[in-house]
Amino acid sequence: MDAIGWLLEGDPAIRWQVMADLLDEDPDAVARERARVAREGWGAALLAARGPDGQWAGGAHFPKAEPTLPGQPWTSTAHVLTELRLLGADPADEAVREAVADVKRVTRWEYDDEPFFEGEVEPCINGALVTNAVYYGEDAAPIVERLLGERMADGGWNCEQEQGSVRSSFDTTIAVVEALAAYEAVSDDPRVREARASGEQYLLERDLLRRKSTGEIPKPSYTQLAFPPRHEYDALRALEHFRAVGAMPEESMREAIDLLHAKRRDDGTWALDVKHGGDAVNDYGPVGEPNRWITLKALRVLRWAGHSLRT
Repeated sequence: MDAIGWLLEGDPAIRWQVMADLLDEDPDAVARERARVAREGWGAALLAARGPDGQWAGGAHFPKAEPTLPGQPWTSTAHVLTELRLLGADPADEAVREAVADVKRVTRWEYDDEPFFEGEVEPCINGALVTNAVYYGEDAAPIVERLLGERMADGGWNCEQEQGSVRSSFDTTIAVVEALAAYEAVSDDPRVREARASGEQYLLERDLLRRKSTGEIPKPSYTQLAFPPRHEYDALRALEHFRAVGAMPEESMREAIDLLHAKRRDDGTWALDVKHGGDAVNDYGPVGEPNRWITLKALRVLRWAGHSLRT
């Protein structure tokens, strides 16, 4: 069996994206498969984990209960909403609409007790929030305005700006450019397009992987493929962004694309390289083993970059 056949044996969240993005199947068939995400498998598990108070793990960014594993826990509201979006749960699904309405009604950020969809203070958190707000049909304009004002002189963003950082980071910048790209679907503000372009240029000037000053790769995780990426940057996440916005592949992306080729296994799949953080609702597979999410995303990127899917 080839890699695409193997993907089609997976969860509905995988299957509908394969049908849409790799096989160009009929939109009605894709929509029927996508409708299963909220009712079966990983998506249903995420929705079922919502507590009686209408939110996940009793909190916005952090769960109320003590985590059982070391590292950042991912069981709370903001992270589960991100995961549901990555799975492609239909925002019009009744269960998803009900969950988002409850979050809007009851969830408040641990920082300063602000209502959930009014945003937090860190641009990495607000970047994910804007992307989610647009996806679920909530107003993100005030948060976008804040992000526009937080752009740094080198064209990107950094959560450590308040602590004195004067340089942008890959991790925060990718979250913000994803957010601005999502917001462009509901806004024609030229400032948003210009800010997204500057953040993308920040990444491209660094070949998607390296410090501009020294040429070094800042973190080993930038070359390690993860799902979900959480707050972390990696080469595949960056390439997925440029694919999603319809950019043309260019020379500054070559090293990242070559990295994907190098990580392809003999059976045509890709492995999960790393998991970020601790507690999570879903387990998307063991590190070091073939992973459907990484394989789907890698094939999608290579198709966009002009490479054969079945070599």
